[in-house]
Amino acid sequence: MQASRKARAIGVALLTAGVAATALTGCSSTGGSASGSTPSGSYTFWDPYPQYDATSAWGKLVAQCGSQAGVTVKRTGYDTTDLTNKALLAGQQGNSPDVLLVDNPVVSTLADAGILTTTGENGLSTGAIAQNILGAGVVDGKTYGVPIGANTLALYYNPKVLKAAGVDPTSVTDWTSLTAALAKVKAAGKKGITFSGINTEEGSFQFLPWFWGAGADLTKLDSPQAVQALTLWTDWIKKGYAPNSVIQNTQTTSWQEFQTGDFAFSENGTWQKAAAAQMGAGVITIPAATGGAAPVPTGGEFFTLPVQKDTARYKTTAKIVECLSQGDNIVTTDNTLNYVVASQTGQQAQLKADPTLKTWVDAAGVAKARTGDNLGIKYPVISQQLWTAVQKAETGSASPSDALKAAQQAVAAKLTK
Repeated sequence: MQASRKARAIGVALLTAGVAATALTGCSSTGGSASGSTPSGSYTFWDPYPQYDATSAWGKLVAQCGSQAGVTVKRTGYDTTDLTNKALLAGQQGNSPDVLLVDNPVVSTLADAGILTTTGENGLSTGAIAQNILGAGVVDGKTYGVPIGANTLALYYNPKVLKAAGVDPTSVTDWTSLTAALAKVKAAGKKGITFSGINTEEGSFQFLPWFWGAGADLTKLDSPQAVQALTLWTDWIKKGYAPNSVIQNTQTTSWQEFQTGDFAFSENGTWQKAAAAQMGAGVITIPAATGGAAPVPTGGEFFTLPVQKDTARYKTTAKIVECLSQGDNIVTTDNTLNYVVASQTGQQAQLKADPTLKTWVDAAGVAKARTGDNLGIKYPVISQQLWTAVQKAETGSASPSDALKAAQQAVAAKLTK
């Protein structure tokens, strides 16, 4: 049988995700749900939260939303990478679950593979969602899902370290004032800033606020603005304001460095908010080069509705998702307490309940989708070359300018194949 365009697209996506090519043989099946035939009144749901069982607040919410829609929801949690692979394979075999909750950069991959429905097809409402947060689910003008919420990055600071160095955190408003603060901290015998500069998506994720904060664009990695951003990081390492360990730091190991109490600043995410409060840390938005809050990348997952043979299922599935993504429900579940609600009205309700979220709501307000600007499936190619360039510059194997020039050339070569 000749492979369809959909099958070929899924095949490419599976190979990119590291799934064996042998998994792609054969034609689409005629099965129902991802776990076999779906009984009447039963809907399947896959999410990336294997740590939460049926007794957790999240598990109970899923069951509750199913009951409100008059059905039973059969939920399965997978780790993020496994979930993407299984979703692609299920799409190729024609037996996708009714609902997929996936990391937002994955949405464009699944949409390109032809296994997701648009909100126009499935009836999901997007009207109240902030457009910059919704952007991760938009491909070629069509929206393929709704966000569960958003998490993102900011700068945590240790008030004791800053006070000893004579630095007022409110004085940090741009790159010049931040670098001056780092110099004072070093002179006082402490350490400046820690972040994740590793050669993975985490490295790109953490570099993007500086990249975008300089005014750079992901379609031109070697722009003067991009060079300015990478020079900032490499200069911090050379001057001892940031440790050499950032070259291999994940966001977790970077946070562990900050928890030693020796560092003034740590670039990290919403998910560390509780731990930061325990150690008495404060938080400010990441400054743009010349002032103001830098655009930061949106993290978090999207609810998507895969293609089903029985299109009548979408109406009920949409009811389940709209219940799960409701702001009040999101902020009361144990796995999403550190998300900023996707709607502006929901954000204001969060702020009223917890004023300490202001910095995070401000950050989410200027955040950008990594796959935004219609990059879609181009983003993973661009990101890989970006983190490669960051590594070269951090280790001194290439200047920021040369590293980014090579990255742009590599992107152009890969995307024109």
